Amino acid sequence: MAWAQGVTRYQWLVLFVAWLGWVFDAMDATIYAIVLHPALHELLQAGAAGGAVTDEQIGWYGGMVFSIFLIGWAIGGIGFGMAADYFGRTKTLIITILIYAVFTGLAAFAQEWWHLAIYRFLTALGIGGEWAAGAAIVAETWSEDKRARAAGILQSAWAAGFFLAAGFNLLLSDYGWRLLFLVGILPAFVALLVRWWVKEPERWVQAHEQEAQSVRNSFMHLAELFQPALRRNTWVGSTLAFVAVFGLWGATNWAPTLIRAMPDLQGQDAATLTRKVSYAIMALNAGSLFGYLGFGPLAERFGRLPVFGLMCLGSFIMLPATYFVPHSYAEVLLLLPLLGFFNNGIFSGFPIYLPELYPTRLRATGSGFCFNAGRVLASAAPFVTGWLVTLLGSFNNAASTIALIYLLGLAVLPFATETNGKPLPE
Repeated sequence: MAWAQGVTRYQWLVLFVAWLGWVFDAMDATIYAIVLHPALHELLQAGAAGGAVTDEQIGWYGGMVFSIFLIGWAIGGIGFGMAADYFGRTKTLIITILIYAVFTGLAAFAQEWWHLAIYRFLTALGIGGEWAAGAAIVAETWSEDKRARAAGILQSAWAAGFFLAAGFNLLLSDYGWRLLFLVGILPAFVALLVRWWVKEPERWVQAHEQEAQSVRNSFMHLAELFQPALRRNTWVGSTLAFVAVFGLWGATNWAPTLIRAMPDLQGQDAATLTRKVSYAIMALNAGSLFGYLGFGPLAERFGRLPVFGLMCLGSFIMLPATYFVPHSYAEVLLLLPLLGFFNNGIFSGFPIYLPELYPTRLRATGSGFCFNAGRVLASAAPFVTGWLVTLLGSFNNAASTIALIYLLGLAVLPFATETNGKPLPE
């Protein structure tokens, strides 16, 4: 790794702690996708006094819980992004990690589907906020020429979190879905590492001292994102994030449901299906890992915007290919890594690109807003997918229709600012 020459031990430490926080972020976010079917089947059956529960009902209520989760993610990302600019990156990291750990654990005690929805909303507040603070602290700690690689490594934590969730699912498959949620409390220990090891970036300290002498406040920061100098960056960044999130939560995260519906898996017992779903998630995220780690080097060589275009085009093609082409479980396993490379790999662009659009005093606010504002609209994606399942008759048709959103990503790129090779704005 010649590119890593000159990187200090502390820079690696900051990246590791932020990476670890995002690993558990991803794990806690993924747990619901894994246990969606058995959890909602149990909760809805209890509410129906033991009556039959259909796939359409699970799709409908599952979509609602997904949507509520994304709304919480958006609120947390924007709100804690402003907090990270105002109170500091490390303090915000500690608070957000504790929030998503505690409420993931509490989801194990849900007795109704709406209990689960409330716990997922509160979990999402922390997940959204952790990203904004973590992306800012890595961008401000690493040097200009190595920042893209570091941000790509940071985003690779999402794939690691998926693997971790799938691994726990395999290990605990005989104990039911509630224990898997209890495992989600483990990230609370990462908050201690942040408290002990990570200090505020010098860039933020200087910007905060200057800010304290002005009349600005954190709410004015939000308004500044729409001033003429930053307005286009804010709209473009938000739109790109909206496209990525809509595609991910509207289609890819229904992959476990796709697996359970494969013809050659019908009649399998619950434990076997659980293992098959875990292997499929691992295949998806094997490809995702290459996408996360590949975005940075590609962005350094060709620029940020061409790589965003590549990921949008690849996702547009691979979503319908993955949901329509395979007729067996083995064929799905071959296609999922390609889908993961594009559909998940695009997310590595955001911790690279978004912090490069804003000055230090607005960096977490701007990054958090762009990455999460579109999430409010994208929160409709799981609901839309559930509605499309009812309308079109299958998850295959619904997910393939969702792929059209990537055309919007391609359409907005000509209006974006290329930041490759430029220093972080002060």
